Amino acid sequence: MLYKYPQAAYPYELLVEENRRRGLDDIEFELIDTRVFDEDRYFDVFIEYAKAEVEDLLMRVTVHNRGPQTARLWVLPQIWFRNTWSWTNGPKPCISREHPHRLAATHSQLGSYQIDLEPPAEFLFCDNETNFGKLYGIAGVKGFFKDAFHEYLVNGAKSAVNGEQCGTKAVAVYKLEIPSGAGSIVRLRLRVDNAAKDAFADFEQVFTDRIREADDFYLQLQRGVENEDGRSVQRQALAGMLWNKQCYHYDVTQWLEGDSGQPGPPPERKSGRNHEWTHINVGDVLSMPDKWEYPWFAAWDLAFHCITHALIDPDFAKRQLILLAREWYMHPNGQLPAYEWAFGDVNPPVHALAAWRIYRLEQMRGGKGDLEFLERIFHKLTLNFTWWVNRRDANGRNIFQGGFLGLDNIGVFDRSAPLPTGGVLSQSDGTARMAMYSLNLMRIALELAQHNHVYEDIATKFFEHFLYIARAMTDIAGEGIGLWDEEDNFYYTVLSLPNGQNVPLRLRSMVGLIPLFAVEVLEDELLQSVPGFERRLRFFLDTRPNLTRLVSRYHEPGAKNRHLLSLARAFRMKKILARMLDEDEFLSDYGVRAVSRYHLHHPFAFEHGGNRYEVKYAPGESRTRTFGGNSNWRGPIWLPVNYMIVESLRRFHDYYGDRFKVECPTGSGKMLTLWQVAEEISRRLVRLCLRNEDGKRPVLGPDPKFQTDPNFRDHILFYEYFHGDTGRGLGASHQTGWTGLLANLIYEHGVNAADFRDEIAREKYNV
Repeated sequence: MLYKYPQAAYPYELLVEENRRRGLDDIEFELIDTRVFDEDRYFDVFIEYAKAEVEDLLMRVTVHNRGPQTARLWVLPQIWFRNTWSWTNGPKPCISREHPHRLAATHSQLGSYQIDLEPPAEFLFCDNETNFGKLYGIAGVKGFFKDAFHEYLVNGAKSAVNGEQCGTKAVAVYKLEIPSGAGSIVRLRLRVDNAAKDAFADFEQVFTDRIREADDFYLQLQRGVENEDGRSVQRQALAGMLWNKQCYHYDVTQWLEGDSGQPGPPPERKSGRNHEWTHINVGDVLSMPDKWEYPWFAAWDLAFHCITHALIDPDFAKRQLILLAREWYMHPNGQLPAYEWAFGDVNPPVHALAAWRIYRLEQMRGGKGDLEFLERIFHKLTLNFTWWVNRRDANGRNIFQGGFLGLDNIGVFDRSAPLPTGGVLSQSDGTARMAMYSLNLMRIALELAQHNHVYEDIATKFFEHFLYIARAMTDIAGEGIGLWDEEDNFYYTVLSLPNGQNVPLRLRSMVGLIPLFAVEVLEDELLQSVPGFERRLRFFLDTRPNLTRLVSRYHEPGAKNRHLLSLARAFRMKKILARMLDEDEFLSDYGVRAVSRYHLHHPFAFEHGGNRYEVKYAPGESRTRTFGGNSNWRGPIWLPVNYMIVESLRRFHDYYGDRFKVECPTGSGKMLTLWQVAEEISRRLVRLCLRNEDGKRPVLGPDPKFQTDPNFRDHILFYEYFHGDTGRGLGASHQTGWTGLLANLIYEHGVNAADFRDEIAREKYNV
């Protein structure tokens, strides 16, 4: 980890006041804008960990003074026990000073450990307990509370710390005087108690060995990546994924009832958020979206995390998906928990897609996929699919109302709240995602059927679901209106009003591109191995030709005798791509925007009951307070949906082959295969973080310090989303989570456009 620490007072007040002053049309006022880093008056603090053994952890803190003068920095490495004794009445652990360079830590369950340190100026001790006197204004409360180190070091309160040199929390104080341009190192080691050897005799060798092993590991992973800058970006993306693992502990019942010995929770908590999720009692290491700003799991984020984790640790990726579907996470009704602040929200059903990608990656690398994992997750996701069908299809029409589905403020209404118009939204994205879910589960079932023919019947079930969803998207409840607009040649959400009127909401957004995700290509060889499934498929071809023609031309096999199942076959796909690949609409220099740039000068508006609801293209920060205004799907570039576009185009190419071409960009006269279009979008996405011809990285924005300073320019920030015109990073700045998918794009497609050959990529991807 690298922490850049200013030598001036941290400008909290200025950040708050300036951002409060700025309006929705202004960009966010960032730390770099305060000029606190001017003249390089800051420290670079590098924190590294290495393991010598399973319970032998080394920590090295390296501090560089980048400023023009000698400067002082206090480095305060701390150790503490999690406070469980306050509400369990269990024995209290202890940290004490063993001799001038060592602390001893003992716990009734965890055992005994020793912490060796290079000699600090002093040790301080307190308890990891809340200061109730300060927090709640309770007079006469005595103790050594967890704010003691601040009170002692900053405010000079000598009585705040425990003079007997023991407690449940301790700090070693290093007062460093570092000359300009120089550095200083602090080293610590945590081991089981009574370790015999000198803590620092092999310290540097352990770091040298672990660094070499890590370099060797990534050297193998990156063999196909010729671009050095691309290798650096990919490795930082994967490092961010590893760093954002965190222990997540949440017992909903205990949270609702409160802890014994602590102030009780407000009574409204028992009827508030998550009160229907009392089965959740978890304490697991999970992949977080962003350990800095979003230290909790999010269901659809986690699915994409697993796709990236599979590059370096497929076992962890598989365990994460299985974990989310376990009985202490999944609701008894089959719903997957969305995220901490509202488990009952609805996230997109992308977990079957993730499971299949992980399985295929292992199959590609080792020649064999993990069938036990695939079967296990399949059964769990079948329960979740049933929940979707029973709970999110309001009128039993195979048209789904998933809510906002992760796409914050993309439409004219808050899609997670009751509509101001009444009625329901027949969502193009929610319905298309269920079509995709059907195909994902069908394909997994067909894979399992290679080993157990019982799964052929289940594959047929999901094939039929897909057909009925396709029909519903074409003609909602037989009323002659569908989600595909014949006039605009684009998919739209339809507002179904209480009076029975169906109104297409002609907003050109990612919602209309998501039907591309519902695509699967079946090999002749696969179909021949599942005769029961093929018989049922042929039955539909013969008896329901109008239905099957919506999604397939089965009797017109494509490249290598493959068969296509898709919501958007050739005509509709070409029309959608014509908009998506238009640089005046969706296609940016850095990927596909979430809303068409057409709406910059032609806002979409809907009027009802004297109110006007409007969506305008906004390439950067949100211009609406919906969802708190902290994210924006009204124009910027988001990695997860872009990744799915790339994946879908590759599947289409598997069927159509090299003879099928589209204009890319639209109006350029340049005709590309669908594989080449996928490559073009991939290159634009990776371009977010790579140095361009001017040596600048679009993600780092316009500030010259970020772009040119050698201590800034090569440290990549993996943002939540990106400016739709400039590629500047926006939102949470460490959300490597799904932005870590850049590592997959680099791995799967390469970053050196001049040398990359389509046939190599196809050979690498397809088994």
